[in-house]
Amino acid sequence: MNRNDRRIAQTAIAIATLVLIALWLTDGAQQTTLTEQLTKDSTIQDSNYHRGTYHNYGAPSMTVGDVPIHHTEEFPFDPNTADSTQLLRLGLQPWQVRSIYRYRARGGVFRSKRDFAQLYGLTKKDYLRLESYIRISDDYQPASTLFSKEERDTLRYPAKLKDGDHVVLNTADTTQLMKVPGIGSYYAKEIIRHGKWIGGYVSVDQLDEIEGFPPTAKKYFVVSHPTPQRLNINKLTLQQLRRHPYINYYQAKAIVDYRRLYGDIKSLQDLRFSKDFPEDAIQRLEPYVEY
Repeated sequence: MNRNDRRIAQTAIAIATLVLIALWLTDGAQQTTLTEQLTKDSTIQDSNYHRGTYHNYGAPSMTVGDVPIHHTEEFPFDPNTADSTQLLRLGLQPWQVRSIYRYRARGGVFRSKRDFAQLYGLTKKDYLRLESYIRISDDYQPASTLFSKEERDTLRYPAKLKDGDHVVLNTADTTQLMKVPGIGSYYAKEIIRHGKWIGGYVSVDQLDEIEGFPPTAKKYFVVSHPTPQRLNINKLTLQQLRRHPYINYYQAKAIVDYRRLYGDIKSLQDLRFSKDFPEDAIQRLEPYVEY
């Protein structure tokens, strides 16, 4: 190898050595930069997590506001009026909050702490944690609490009459009738129904026509100035006559037959010779007819 060839070879080796050195220096700088970036990103991620903003690399960020994740609070609340934000701050799950809203939308009311304990999915631990903070407003208590126990019992069970007290049979309503010893809501309604059916009471003894009526209750009733509804037996047809509870089919037919044979009836005594009109039937029907 001559002198020129040696120079060319030395120059090539020097250039190659310089290139290798440059490549080594560049790779080291990139590695340092990457390490610094990862350290920086890790610091940012940790800081954002504690501020309530968490960045998951490769996924969108999730913001939960200023309240730290999994943090709960305790403060007085009324389950009838608390909004969703307050309920979530108390540590309730979103689906439990929706259950409360649906319950209230259907007209449900939490009247006591025990009612709140019925919330679906509420654990014993969470209930005991919140129990002392539950405040039920008086506005949501039953209206009956406005009255004393004695007043409430009077509303449910009217005070009964004493011996010597009376109720006017044709004018009393169910509330007054229920004051009679032995008379509850059933017989009070039956007394009014039967009175309308016969056209008004003319005697207290007509209460015996009500099935099972307690005879001891009759002494508390009086009939004052009865004005029963009357039937004109000379104008009504057989079917119309039969509608009255004191006239059966055979009696209605006897009335129609008498009118056809003898003309208008002047008194029910005109029918006394008919086997269908014994004396007690005539006396019972007499207050309810006109001629």
